[in-house]
Amino acid sequence: FDILQNYPNPFNGQTLITYSVPAMPAQSPGYGRTKLVIYDLSGREVAMLVDRPEPPGEYTVHFDGSHLPSGVYFYALHAGGRVVARRMVLMK
Repeated sequence: FDILQNYPNPFNGQTLITYSVPAMPAQSPGYGRTKLVIYDLSGREVAMLVDRPEPPGEYTVHFDGSHLPSGVYFYALHAGGRVVARRMVLMK
């Protein structure tokens, strides 16, 4: 269960986010459901990139932030009742 730093960072409009989903016991909270969410500095959700069941493995998601203002954003991976977050910078 991990999320890597987006590339490139800082980015101008578009970036890639890579994360991995481990095998989890069926009784884990949120078993099988993966969410990847982008938040602004105020904690408001600005984009939902992934919200689906995913088998164990590594995934890469493209994020187009060209409609957002420049600034610092956070992206969080929610899976198996756990959350991992990282920071990214959008510069236009």
